Amino acid sequence: MNSKHIRLWDLPTRLFHWLLVLAVIGAVVSGQLGGNLIVWHGRLGLFIVGLLVFRIVWGLIGSTYARFAQFFPTPAKLRAYLGGQWRQPGHNPLGALSVFALLTVVGFQAASGLFTNDDIAFVGPLFDLVDKSLSNRLTGLHHLTANLLYVLVGLHVAAIAFYVRVKKNNMLRPMVTGSKEVEQGEDARGGGLLALTVAVLLALAAVYGASGAWLPEPPPPPAAEEIPAW
Repeated sequence: MNSKHIRLWDLPTRLFHWLLVLAVIGAVVSGQLGGNLIVWHGRLGLFIVGLLVFRIVWGLIGSTYARFAQFFPTPAKLRAYLGGQWRQPGHNPLGALSVFALLTVVGFQAASGLFTNDDIAFVGPLFDLVDKSLSNRLTGLHHLTANLLYVLVGLHVAAIAFYVRVKKNNMLRPMVTGSKEVEQGEDARGGGLLALTVAVLLALAAVYGASGAWLPEPPPPPAAEEIPAW
């Protein structure tokens, strides 16, 4: 069949993808090593919050193949893919399931991390909004869900390797170059400057909200009572 190159992944989508990869790796490493790096773990968590909010907005108003509606894995799409009848560019239905699962788990990790504590020196930026018992539960879930994240990332990487080595379908190159050779499909459209500006501004607002910078300063400690000299 005749094939052609189309513009598949826009630059904002590609930047989101690779920045999220680097941020998650950094968050995992800093969280495992702990110590002074835990500060960077928190900063990377805020950065991930911004990235995820950007992706959610971009999934609604971005370009064609970045929109959630375009690749949402409906039962009909899954049947077509499993039956060997899927020819559409962009995420295939199984890949879409992986994308939504990863976004959900990473989103939960980022959100729960805002309220965590380590019983030593670190507390999440929104720790003061919940009581200690809820913070402890969220901290436990934060650590537990990290294992699920490792599994999903492993499956995602294994699927990419399978497509590259077995099906001879390099899924990484389009996420670098933005274009792909396909049998059918049109160039991505939409996702212009206005949409990008809206997505970036909402992402920055989310980071500000998650940072807790808007919370009132804690009251100063009571002044020490003077002890009479006699």
